[in-house]
Amino acid sequence: MKAKYQEWLNQAGRKEYMSLSDPIGDMLARIKNSLMRNHAKVKLPSSKFKIKLAEVLKSEGYIIDYKISDEIKPILEINLKYNSGNPVISSIERISKPGRRVFSSAESLPKINNGLGIAIVSTPRGVMTDIDARKQNVGGEIICKVF
Repeated sequence: MKAKYQEWLNQAGRKEYMSLSDPIGDMLARIKNSLMRNHAKVKLPSSKFKIKLAEVLKSEGYIIDYKISDEIKPILEINLKYNSGNPVISSIERISKPGRRVFSSAESLPKINNGLGIAIVSTPRGVMTDIDARKQNVGGEIICKVF
């Protein structure tokens, strides 16, 4: 009996693929944790939506680059950006969560730190910043804010 329990304990944390209820929140938490520890790169499971988020972060200059590995389960590797030893992203925060979705029209999109930061918005025309969404006059789900 004790041997079976010990075997079960050893296997408890060894899942190959973990099921997540909020994969975008997991991505943002991994980026935030890696920035706190001054890591150069962060690796996470890839998806089309995560790639679009990484593309927005790259185009706005918050990360250096990203790449996707060609495996059965693709991995997204993000190269983080630092300015004289300090992370370029000082805060990254999830706004719309699975339990409470936050939507906004083009007129009522929030300005992050008086326009110094960005809000990433998922619109019918794709994932974009709040500034681009205002220019195109489209609203959508506010995914996160980055400053």
